[in-house]
Amino acid sequence: MGAGHPECPERLDAIEDRLLISGLDVALERREATQASIADLELAHGRMHLAALRGLSDQLRDDIAAGGPSYAQVDPDTAMNTHSWDAILMAAGAAIDATDAVMAGELANAFCAVRPPGHHATRNQAMGFCFVNNVAVAAKYALERHGLQRVAIVDFDVHHGNGTEDIVAGDERVLMCSFYQHPFYPHCEHSTASNLVNLPVPAYTKGMDIRELVDMMWLPRLEAHKPQMIFVSAGFDAHREDDMAQMGLVEQDYAWMTERIKEVAQRHAKGRIVSCLEGGYALSALGRSVEAHLRVLAGV
Repeated sequence: MGAGHPECPERLDAIEDRLLISGLDVALERREATQASIADLELAHGRMHLAALRGLSDQLRDDIAAGGPSYAQVDPDTAMNTHSWDAILMAAGAAIDATDAVMAGELANAFCAVRPPGHHATRNQAMGFCFVNNVAVAAKYALERHGLQRVAIVDFDVHHGNGTEDIVAGDERVLMCSFYQHPFYPHCEHSTASNLVNLPVPAYTKGMDIRELVDMMWLPRLEAHKPQMIFVSAGFDAHREDDMAQMGLVEQDYAWMTERIKEVAQRHAKGRIVSCLEGGYALSALGRSVEAHLRVLAGV
């Protein structure tokens, strides 16, 4: 998205480096993503939104050929370059491929190390570093293409997943559970739809307080919903070292939340979990937190 932007390629490098240093890479099966089809993206997004993104990418190539800028601003925080459209298709494709592999029993669960993130992308708007909502696409794909009747989305990014909420609010097949710092970006009112468990928390909230809220508010609703698959918007920017926000979680908190999610999945969903990277901008903390998340998912 340009020099100095926090949503940078080094984020995935930090995860790769941590998996190598920890030795966890040898315990994981690695797969490369394929691009999502437009038909699958339309499960969660409007046709005109997708056409506008693709058109902006094409226009950017023409502008660059004529000596214009290398980036196109979608909003003050979010920019596209000539490779962004391919990356968007690959990120959503990873979530879809993971869903297929987990549903087929080829993988017990999956983590998608993808950029760009997705949970701020609404049905018809790109914003907050996000263009297409990877988790929402995958959840809708599981319902429509695999015939599941109930899925859950768990979002532990520090920012409110307003895009996911916009796409799934009122769809009783989907239970969305989230916490997020409030007041904070994206500065919008959350929906009161009955299939959403929104937990706005103040700045400087620490991990033990989040664990108590998860126990009291998320887990009873997840147990009642009995999801047949769980999707995770795995943002790690609530970490105390991440200066994109002001919350106080540490790696052990992410491991604990992942354990609770995994227990629900084992009871109701045959263990089926697809997790997708969202935020996390302090590179060392991001690598360590993803390692903690994956150790639980992989059972190592």
